[in-house]
Amino acid sequence: RSKVIKSLINDHLIHEKLKNKKIKKVKMPKALEVKEFLEHFNKGEVISMDDDLGYSCNYYSDEARKITCEMNNKYCTMEELRELFSKLIGQEVDESFRVFPPFTTDCGKNIHVGKNVFINSGCRFQDQGGIYIGDNVLIGHNIVLATLNHVEDPKYRSSLIPKPIHIENGVWIGSNSTIVQGVTIGENSIVAAGAVVTKDVPPNSVVGGVPAKFIRKIRTNETKPTN
Repeated sequence: RSKVIKSLINDHLIHEKLKNKKIKKVKMPKALEVKEFLEHFNKGEVISMDDDLGYSCNYYSDEARKITCEMNNKYCTMEELRELFSKLIGQEVDESFRVFPPFTTDCGKNIHVGKNVFINSGCRFQDQGGIYIGDNVLIGHNIVLATLNHVEDPKYRSSLIPKPIHIENGVWIGSNSTIVQGVTIGENSIVAAGAVVTKDVPPNSVVGGVPAKFIRKIRTNETKPTN
């Protein structure tokens, strides 16, 4: 009996000690509001993945995957696809917008599209740094738009360097091309299939190759096609 009493006393003392001991609170990360999240990326500063901003990247990526899974894994009418894409980017797209699934993006909230834009199947957008697409733009199959880079130093390589991609009015991007961060594709230009574009493209130009180089000016004297 004395052993039981002694055990109860010890348990009570331990309980009181734990109760009175100050427990250090661990700050849990939280997702930033979209506006604040984008403000950080639009500044073009190096982004650490070890704080609320890094947590927010994962949070909005999860949201994007949910929406793109719905787009990609069942039949949707074009009207339904426009509704889902609008939900994905957080703003309503024009009724002239068309997208053919599958389509994937790392975030979605920093994609901006104009009128009469067509995105063909298999495209992959990494949009945290900002993707700005003008009017009357054609984007072919399997296009990669990558707005992020990484710090080279292995100790900090998970950190992100964002820069926007601008695709101006009337641009046509051929299949299997890659456009890297910080690039502007000038108005009415054509990117040949399979190109890797690492530098700005002047307006009314045709570029191609790896890395992409100027080929010629676009033709503007062609006869209007007839049915």
